[in-house]
Amino acid sequence: MIIGKVNADYEPIIPIAICDRQGKLHERDAVIDTGFDGWLCLPPDLIAELQLNWKRRGRALLADGSESIFDIYEATVVWDGQFLTIPIDEAECDPLVGMLLMKGYELKIQVINGGIVKLMKLPIQS
Repeated sequence: MIIGKVNADYEPIIPIAICDRQGKLHERDAVIDTGFDGWLCLPPDLIAELQLNWKRRGRALLADGSESIFDIYEATVVWDGQFLTIPIDEAECDPLVGMLLMKGYELKIQVINGGIVKLMKLPIQS
């Protein structure tokens, strides 16, 4: 189970640990973004600090109908106690957890300042 809190701006925040190129863990708070269908989005300065490996360019259709082209990197994160290697989208934003990273989990949010955020792994489905 992953536990976080709702901040004063009513954003659901969870901690996430990301490995840098040397394998050292860096813990950051990340906003859960149910409108983001990717894995994890990080700002360029954090990607540079972690010295992540560049993989390819990506393309996304934004909510306003415009298209965005961005760089995609790769990193290993600790997710619910397990090491997982995932794609990292680069964008000028706070760290964002997307729906693909939460796949197979149930999300519960107490939408009050300081409310509890819980991600619980669902039973394996056939």
